[in-house]
Amino acid sequence: MNRHFLNLSDAGGDGLAAILADALDRKAARAGWTKGRVDADAPLAGHVLGMIFEKNSTRTRVSFDMAVRQLGGQSIVMEAGQMQLGRGETVADTARVLSGYVDAIMIRTDDHAKVEEMAAHASVPVINGLTDASHPCQIVADLLTIIEQGKALPGLKVAWLGDGNNVLASIIEAAGLLHFDVVAACPQGFQPSDADLARGKGRARVVGTAREAVEGADIVATDTWISMGQAHAETKLAAMLPFQADAALMAQAKPDAHFLHCLPAHRGEEVTAEVIDGPQSLIWGEAENRLHAQKSILRWCFGQIG
Repeated sequence: MNRHFLNLSDAGGDGLAAILADALDRKAARAGWTKGRVDADAPLAGHVLGMIFEKNSTRTRVSFDMAVRQLGGQSIVMEAGQMQLGRGETVADTARVLSGYVDAIMIRTDDHAKVEEMAAHASVPVINGLTDASHPCQIVADLLTIIEQGKALPGLKVAWLGDGNNVLASIIEAAGLLHFDVVAACPQGFQPSDADLARGKGRARVVGTAREAVEGADIVATDTWISMGQAHAETKLAAMLPFQADAALMAQAKPDAHFLHCLPAHRGEEVTAEVIDGPQSLIWGEAENRLHAQKSILRWCFGQIG
């Protein structure tokens, strides 16, 4: 059984819960191991993951590569500009061709329509490694990081600061599936769409000030304000500045609140060094959890869990 993972809703609440449980178990089973050692059951032995990158990457690239290796499989990394995809071959044709070579495809790209087209024409699972519309793999890692802190997801309050972007869209989608609340503080012109808010099934709302969002929050999260290739940076930075995560703002959250950031970070812009490098920050564990999340996402795509 093959499944695509383009958005969190593809797995649904039960599937997402199964992915998280599997990730926790598999991570615990590797405690003290070297990174290159294959999991004892090697569930993806003989499988090959093809990875297409139209956007630069550190965490997505290395975590997926290591994920499939630890599961006993192999990966092929393809830069879109070095493929026929970069010379005008259609996404549909690329999907059909790669389906004959690899067992699954991960694509990191700009336009979400591309991953949808890839999935429509591939005969193997397709995974969204990032698009302009959503970043589901990141949010699985974030949820895993939260659970590891002993926090139950139902009823949790997550405060989001800044841009109403793809990461927020996936957090809102997760809130609707796993029954926690998202309060997003975003400047005018940078708020999430009505469609994105609707995916929260009533669990997400937008407020006008950072303080209102953060008050009583269990988790405070943000993202870089200027994404790769984004224009009008100075205007956007000016609009975002009141939504910076600093120590005074974190003090409005719960005393045991934690800070998340999907990285890369720009200290002094969306977050101060005092916060991101401070005791409430979970960013390094969050980054590592991309690996553990990806392993269980791959297993879900092949019908091994959930």
